[in-house]
Amino acid sequence: MTMTDPQAVSQPVERVSAKTRLKWLRDMMLIREFELRTMQAYQEAKIGGFCHVYIGQEACAVGCIAATNPDDPVITAYRDHGHALARGMEARYAMAEMFGKIGGCAKGKGGSMHFFDKRTHFYGGHAIVGGQTPIGAGLAFATRYENEVLGQGKKRVTLCFLGDGALNQGALHEAMNLCAILDLPCIFVVENNRYSMGTSIERGTSMADDLSTKAAAYGMPYFQADGMDVCAVYNVMKRVVDRMRSEQRPAFVEISTYRYKGHSMSDPQKYRTKDEVSEYEANDPIRRLADALIEAGSLNEDGFKELNQSVRDEVRDAIKWAEQSPEPDPATELYSDVVTEPFGAYGPTSLPEMCEHEPGEAPESP
Repeated sequence: MTMTDPQAVSQPVERVSAKTRLKWLRDMMLIREFELRTMQAYQEAKIGGFCHVYIGQEACAVGCIAATNPDDPVITAYRDHGHALARGMEARYAMAEMFGKIGGCAKGKGGSMHFFDKRTHFYGGHAIVGGQTPIGAGLAFATRYENEVLGQGKKRVTLCFLGDGALNQGALHEAMNLCAILDLPCIFVVENNRYSMGTSIERGTSMADDLSTKAAAYGMPYFQADGMDVCAVYNVMKRVVDRMRSEQRPAFVEISTYRYKGHSMSDPQKYRTKDEVSEYEANDPIRRLADALIEAGSLNEDGFKELNQSVRDEVRDAIKWAEQSPEPDPATELYSDVVTEPFGAYGPTSLPEMCEHEPGEAPESP
């Protein structure tokens, strides 16, 4: 038996103002431009470690996060650039983190896979497949405990993003079980891009053609959205978020999407054809929304070019800011941020520079 809620997903698209959709378009364009320049910087050896880009999946993060309140916790895995930017992290701090500089959101210690922004309730950025899901359950427990036991705060929901590869991790099933038996308001959002690294979902996951069975096993309602359409994602997620906030229990959402690039920068992509990639690129979520706005008379090609130039300028500024940010000093940084209180050689934790400012109030120079 599935717990699909056909009524929720068959409703017409909720009316969203042109102003809001233009913001979504710019948000997606910013993510795309940020990652294109990230790839370039990585190839120039300005970025170290692993790097997993989100290109093609922008509508998922933007549509989902638009459906939440600013203080709802958000957590994800290692393909995290898009979620952080959609949540409101400034491109400067994100790029400085990519460059391993002290001005980064994690003081350059985390890199691509470990973005974090307490100001916007974005709790990472986690490199172990499925490792973020128990933390997502913990965040949901904390919000409910704070509201119902401590009598503080308000009803909140946690968005816990994961890839389809994480469906087979035991940590996810423990987290879903706990959320089900404790009625924790955690929404597990599976961004199904069809591949776990280089393994197609059909080869590596049972019941790949009907993921509602995963939700049914834990008595959770199941919802599905087209991840190539930001309005469709928002329409489904708004109803899910509102309902789970009211009922304070978990849900499972599958968003069908596609990543245009490889699993990581070193992926030769021999597991799929160029024709397959081209087929999805023809349904690009950014062009799709731009065309809809142009057809509705809310945007024209000149306006689209201005938006494109705007995000290019913002990312160019982010790269310049990141390049000027100092390297972390090993003498002071190597043993800090390990324990909360000083212990032995380890210093206390310290906040990154960006936490001295509210989101959107970044200084002019590092």
